[in-house]
Amino acid sequence: MFANISPINQRRLAQFKANRRGYWSLWIFLVLFVLSLFAEFIANDKPILVKYDGGLYTPVLIDYPETTFGGDLDILTDYSDPYISEIIEESGGWMIWPVIRYSYDTHIYDLPVPAPAPPSSNNWLGSDDQARDVMARVIYGFRISVLFALTLTIVSTVIGIMVGAIQGFYGGKIDLIGQRLIEVWSGLPTLYLLIILSSFVTPNFWWLLGIMLLFSWMQLVDLVRAEFLKARNLEYVKAARALGLGNHAIMFKHMLPNAMVATLTFMPFILTGAVTTLTSLDFLGFGMPTGSPSLGELVKQGKENLQAPWLGITAFVTLSVMLTLLVFIGEATRDAFDPRKQK
Repeated sequence: MFANISPINQRRLAQFKANRRGYWSLWIFLVLFVLSLFAEFIANDKPILVKYDGGLYTPVLIDYPETTFGGDLDILTDYSDPYISEIIEESGGWMIWPVIRYSYDTHIYDLPVPAPAPPSSNNWLGSDDQARDVMARVIYGFRISVLFALTLTIVSTVIGIMVGAIQGFYGGKIDLIGQRLIEVWSGLPTLYLLIILSSFVTPNFWWLLGIMLLFSWMQLVDLVRAEFLKARNLEYVKAARALGLGNHAIMFKHMLPNAMVATLTFMPFILTGAVTTLTSLDFLGFGMPTGSPSLGELVKQGKENLQAPWLGITAFVTLSVMLTLLVFIGEATRDAFDPRKQK
């Protein structure tokens, strides 16, 4: 399976797998993330598959009007409506529902007690103060948090590597001016800017990503810059210059692979920081739009509803597990690329 992997990368992979805590954390995190990608098939107020009048329908993927199933109104079908269920059953049809029959924004009207309701057989983690299923919101919120963090980490890493590589490779005035500009830019108050901009624009996933990207790329610049400053005077770089290779080829074909070693060890921790940043913004009310499935919003609900401890406990356990897994993965990655542990 690993026949085409270079010996040094095979050693790194073996070193990563030797850290059992980090290795299994990676698998657990991947399983949770992949499951969250199919959240609509796990928690939804629409059936996965419906058979009606000899035909098959996929409400989880396509919105059907009520008239499709013999209803009277040309509106979106409410599959929990007993009238619709009766029509489908009378036609000899059936419905296959997700494991959790609520989406993240489904308001539950038949709770046994006023919201927030405690955990029950229908609502495994209870409901929040808006009568929405907590388990469903956790699944969708986990997906948003990870997708946001991954996107932010990847894009900011690319920008940080580019800027750090240019500064470290050319040095001199380019490096000096670049460092001064970064010092000024990093000194801007990010939270204040978010508060000011939130008064003009309604925050959403892409808006938040763009704002955070303006600042997050600076985390890797110093690291990559230092690697390039160290490498630009080494023998293999001088040999490449003597062979007539251009700056672009030297930077990205010869020097960048060495700088990526330090970069890869830092990426899981950038991912962890991105998750906590989004959670903090949602908790403060400057994150995702109201009603979005958010772990930060769940933390806020736990704070505001101390009489419903399941809200705070669920938020704490979810975030603790997510961040712990990422930290363990980061530690294993760091060990795998540590030259002192290469044999």
